[in-house]
Amino acid sequence: MSLALYNHSSFKLSKALTNLYSTSFSLGIRVFSKEFRDPVYAIYGYVRLADEIVDTFHDWDKKQLLDDFRNETFRAIKTGISTNPVINAFQHTVREFNIDHSLINAFLNSMERDLYNSSYDRDDYDNYIFGSAEAVGLMCLYVFVNGNHEMYKKLEYPAQMLGSAFQKVNFLRDIKSDIDERGRIYLPGATGTEYINDANKQKLEDEVDREFIEALKGIKQLPSGAKLGVYSAFLCYQFLFRKIKRTDIKKLLKERVRISNPKKIALLLRSFVEVKLLETT
Repeated sequence: MSLALYNHSSFKLSKALTNLYSTSFSLGIRVFSKEFRDPVYAIYGYVRLADEIVDTFHDWDKKQLLDDFRNETFRAIKTGISTNPVINAFQHTVREFNIDHSLINAFLNSMERDLYNSSYDRDDYDNYIFGSAEAVGLMCLYVFVNGNHEMYKKLEYPAQMLGSAFQKVNFLRDIKSDIDERGRIYLPGATGTEYINDANKQKLEDEVDREFIEALKGIKQLPSGAKLGVYSAFLCYQFLFRKIKRTDIKKLLKERVRISNPKKIALLLRSFVEVKLLETT
């Protein structure tokens, strides 16, 4: 009973972490079928904690902390237990859904790049996006297909495109704080602030437009228990992206574009209606 309570508490802590850090994802996860919620909370809580190591733990040796985090992750996956509740919930999810360990390594490798890189050329940028975003989307896809290899292969590319689009929207939304607080530029090929302009912004926006189109094709084919949650997040990010597209780069460098909580709820309600239509067409 005590071990079951600890495991239950581990997932609860991952859920709390998700709710504190992202209202958009939290709303989406709440409308997943019950069997998907805890595993997705576990994945998000895990990647959030790793992100915090490289973004906010400035008074400690981040490289050592990240190395310890990586080692504890794979030790926990091997043994089936961790005294870190977030890692404990994550390892349960990895083991239950047979998540490919190469995706975890790709994610952690991208986190490590943030310790050293302040900008990226095109190839490095694409590799970073794969690890930091696409790999996370693929981890969630393992949960959604629950062992259906054929469905996984069919939805693999759209899942990558969705993760990539979400990450690039985040980069545009957070461009001011990334530069001011972390000294990073996430526009491919922009090696200094002199390269941050509306032309480079437009190039990234064109990529996001294409990726959203491919991602939606996959969302339509997701299992019904996952479709509503993913589609609601898609609508939130699409709405945010449209606001960003209407905002010039000079304004983005001064203030963060946001979506109000009432608007997020309205988009969630809209997603209920549109998913019903998707499932009947």
